[in-house]
Amino acid sequence: MDPLKQPIIALVCPCYNEHEVLPDSIPRLIQLLDEFHGEHGCSAESFVVLVDDGSRDDTWRLISDAAAVNPGRVRGVRLARNAGHQNALMAGLAYATGKCDAAISLDVDLQDDLSALSKMIAEHKAGAEIVLGVKSEREADSFFKTATAQMFYGGMKLMGVNLVANHADCRLMSDKALRNLAQFPEYSLFLRGLQPMLHQRLSTVTYPISPRAAGQSKYSLTKMLGLAIDGITSFSVTPLRLISWTGAAVSLASLLFAINGLVQALMGRALPGWASITVPLYLLGGVTMLSLGIVGEYVGKIYLEVKQRPRYLIDETVDT
Repeated sequence: MDPLKQPIIALVCPCYNEHEVLPDSIPRLIQLLDEFHGEHGCSAESFVVLVDDGSRDDTWRLISDAAAVNPGRVRGVRLARNAGHQNALMAGLAYATGKCDAAISLDVDLQDDLSALSKMIAEHKAGAEIVLGVKSEREADSFFKTATAQMFYGGMKLMGVNLVANHADCRLMSDKALRNLAQFPEYSLFLRGLQPMLHQRLSTVTYPISPRAAGQSKYSLTKMLGLAIDGITSFSVTPLRLISWTGAAVSLASLLFAINGLVQALMGRALPGWASITVPLYLLGGVTMLSLGIVGEYVGKIYLEVKQRPRYLIDETVDT
């Protein structure tokens, strides 16, 4: 982009039951807009988009009040029901498309290092269409979350998925990247994996994360596992190939076992014990069930995609 142009920046934050953090986060986000304008040459028309993902507390009231006090600078999108973090984020990005020169997505708990956002804008002005925020350390995360995250990124790499390790959902996307994203209609979203596909001019900014100021993380173990499964099944067919390889290996082992049994019988040696029967039986049963489960996961994804249901439904917006 033109380095002399004052870009309009949209800060997009999904919110789910965040009434504890919003009183602190909203003023900080507005302060960020002022810093972008005064120190980094961004337009005074920059704004914040807060997406209420079907919250059951006072989240929407707080968003509406902030939008009334800060007309045009704070905007709210309320979903008709809880659609999940990725879909809520997509709703905010879709809202910002065409209204800004670049959108920065971040969690409303503001655990991401906010000084890194300025570096993202600088990278964008230098020509990057996508700038990914990468965690340099995870001291604020539990040992379990850190270990499972490393296992996930390592597994995705082994499966051939082009994924930037330790990148969550803090990123800058230019208007070009946002318009490219709008062309991906799939129901099962994994935005982290889509980023390298949207534009080749991609860069990264590293930063540490901080503990939450209030409230608790809404990403439970079940949701993290679901996100991992979506990521694997959306970008890799390696699990299906593993089934074929496993089937071939088990078939070969069974053939060798049969040949051994035939040789033992010809030599007059009996095969005593039940282990020679039950062990292969349980082994084959387990492999069969696992294989059916993996295939079923992919079939389920096809089922969701062919119905072409909307990823989210918008109840109302406040943007005046």
